[in-house]
Amino acid sequence: MAIIKLVEKEEAQGKVAEIYDAMLNSMGFIPEAFKLFSPSPYLLETQVGTLQHFSRHENLSGKLLALIRLLVSEIESCKYCIDTNTGILFQYGILPEQLSVIKNDPAKAPLDEKELALLLFVLKVVKNPLATNQSDVDSLKKLGWDDTEILEAAFHGTSQVGLDRLLNAFKVQR
Repeated sequence: MAIIKLVEKEEAQGKVAEIYDAMLNSMGFIPEAFKLFSPSPYLLETQVGTLQHFSRHENLSGKLLALIRLLVSEIESCKYCIDTNTGILFQYGILPEQLSVIKNDPAKAPLDEKELALLLFVLKVVKNPLATNQSDVDSLKKLGWDDTEILEAAFHGTSQVGLDRLLNAFKVQR
């Protein structure tokens, strides 16, 4: 049980009620990770907007984004997000034994060369941001990524750090 008061569907009003209704219509449920932001309609709306942006992204695939979230959540020890993204990756056809290998060696993720390079760069940004350099970005550009995609992938990974820490700090569980 969360250690702050999360707004439940029956209590939701205003912007929170609107967002909850939209989630129920599109997903059939309201994820606890979004209820975390319910005390702040502004933060909830921001999180939903971010989710919508990435779920419709033209070039960052759902599988790549789920792998980013899973591997960052492994670093942050966020069971909620590990479990959620494991389930998402199962839907992409990644088997449990593959996930174990990927967690130990992200370079073995079942992605093409272009997506794998971006995944590894994002993990570098999360683990050791001071170690990134121009050659990292140049290598990604040679593979066909542009500045927007590189930045947005890195933002996705670093935002996951913050989300994991909030979920862990406020004891939000699935």
